[in-house]
Amino acid sequence: MKKIAPLLLLLIAMLSAAPARAAAQETSASTAAVTLGGRTVLIVSGRELSLTPQERAQRASERLLALSRDPMAGGPDAIKVSEGEDSSDVVAGGTVLISVTDRDARRAGLDRRELAARDADLMREAMSSYRRDHGARSLLLDALLALFSTAVFILLLKLLASAHAASAGRMEAWVKGNIRPLRVQQVELLNARHVLRALGAFFSTVRLLLTLLLVYFYVPTLLSFFPWTRGLSPVLFGYVLHPVYALIKAFFGYLPNLIFVAVIVTLVHYLLKLLHVVAEDVHQGRLTLGGFYPDWAKPTFQIARLAVWALTLVIVFPYLPGSGSPAFKGVSVFLGVLLSLGSSSAVSNAVAGVMLTYMRPFSVGDRVRIGDNIAGDVLERTLLVTRIRTIKHVVVTMPNSLVLANHIMNLSAHAKEEGLILNTSVTIGYDVPWPKVHQLLISAAESTERVLKEPKPFVLQRALNDYNVQYELNAYVGDPHGSSRVYSNLHAAIQDKFNAAGVEIMSPAYAALRDGNAPARPGADPGGRAFRVQAPPGPAAGRSSSLP
Repeated sequence: MKKIAPLLLLLIAMLSAAPARAAAQETSASTAAVTLGGRTVLIVSGRELSLTPQERAQRASERLLALSRDPMAGGPDAIKVSEGEDSSDVVAGGTVLISVTDRDARRAGLDRRELAARDADLMREAMSSYRRDHGARSLLLDALLALFSTAVFILLLKLLASAHAASAGRMEAWVKGNIRPLRVQQVELLNARHVLRALGAFFSTVRLLLTLLLVYFYVPTLLSFFPWTRGLSPVLFGYVLHPVYALIKAFFGYLPNLIFVAVIVTLVHYLLKLLHVVAEDVHQGRLTLGGFYPDWAKPTFQIARLAVWALTLVIVFPYLPGSGSPAFKGVSVFLGVLLSLGSSSAVSNAVAGVMLTYMRPFSVGDRVRIGDNIAGDVLERTLLVTRIRTIKHVVVTMPNSLVLANHIMNLSAHAKEEGLILNTSVTIGYDVPWPKVHQLLISAAESTERVLKEPKPFVLQRALNDYNVQYELNAYVGDPHGSSRVYSNLHAAIQDKFNAAGVEIMSPAYAALRDGNAPARPGADPGGRAFRVQAPPGPAAGRSSSLP
């Protein structure tokens, strides 16, 4: 029972509150206004017999309008109160304008007679005002006021046009006398004609806005002079004044949030300026951090700035105007989905760019080989792409995700400290002693321009083939740039050294069975006569013979 008692009390409270809510809703919906000439005369509340408040107010409005238009109905004094048993009637010439019951009096908190007398006074005043507004004298005065306002409106438009024309002439003279051209090298960024055009567009826009403002005030003012259109005047004024009032009210209500957002943004701005100074000092080498390379400073600052602004946006987002509206949330979700669907490749390239930054596989200016096809000097490395200039002076732009997916050979990483080894191979016959071949190759390397004397070139015997020996010459250079030219000069020096020493280069390989022809090198003496070995022409032919 102890557990059931609170539930019963809650149920009783809910049941008792329901009629109260229904009564409140009925009260708010059971009122109507009696009007005359667009103006509210009095408020009717509650039903009378089978008539709703709206029907009572409509009948009273129609009867009061007919009475006010009828010149034979007498003046406002014709409206009187007639007492009955159950109601007090407001009548005029035998026509009941409205009946006041005891129930109406209880709702108004007055005596029935007092309420009827008050309604009669309101109707007399409304009728008097209506006849006064629709009288010939009043209409004539309204017409004169309308003509006067129209004349003032036309005068203001002419003054505005004259002021615009006068300002255009003075502005042109001032611009031509005071504005000097602004040039950057051979490009003219700003001159008097540009300034004159911009100022002309500005003053034309101001004139248009002022004209629209005059029209906006003129039309409602003109409508307010006549009784038939007087009700439209506040409506037209409200179309602009209400939004302006709402904006001003919203602005002053938003001031505390605006101050909070301004303080946060200001603090973040100066924090980022401090981080930029630190990053610049690290990049220039004035500030050293253990394990942190100078070329990491700028990209790390960019990442930190993005993270700080993202965190700032999260903090200030609830304080932005309209952040809680469904439209704002819908647009945010739409932009997020659009960004996630359309930027997958950009995100992958950005992530690859960050990884390349901290992996440090190369720097700007390094000679690199990416994959099997791209070789050249690094011109630029951004968050999304890497640009390489090949040895043929062709600029190749590669997405960072593609760069990261391939193997990267950096030819400049240790070239200055330890030198870069260039190597080439030749094949020499077994009849030439290998020390002599070593000597010729090393001599060719030492005579080649840009090949370092120290460390000294060296030779490796790479293979013992069927008809020749493969020798590999290795030579050091201090700069990988221009290695194609060094290779060309090295190959020329090898040919010169071997030809001078009378050594035949067996690349490509020659058949082991020689027919006495000259060796495959320039200037070689054919020596004795050559001979040919031929197969017999047929069964009847004799044995093969040697021909002189």
